[in-house]
Amino acid sequence: MEPTQSKSEYDPYLWKQAKARAGFQMHLRSYFIINAGLWIIWLVSSFSIHSFTRFGYLFPWPIFPMLGWGIGLASHYFHVYHGGSERSMIEKEYQKLVRQQGY
Repeated sequence: MEPTQSKSEYDPYLWKQAKARAGFQMHLRSYFIINAGLWIIWLVSSFSIHSFTRFGYLFPWPIFPMLGWGIGLASHYFHVYHGGSERSMIEKEYQKLVRQQGY
């Protein structure tokens, strides 16, 4: 798909936001693919050694990487979609200083 504008005509702030959102979407896709693979490995290994375990299944160990990575993914989401932009933080601080100075 050809862009309608040349890269030099893009708003740098919006371009940075678009890159951050695309990065988050790739991170989310990797999370689901890798964790699905881990759960498949767990299922296959659980069924293959079913008779050798005390309770008939292996402990669901994929929950640990899923939870740990999920915390990082949630942090990435909030940074990208909820106020992680430098511009909005600078504007908030500027407005606070203006109010303090009584301008």
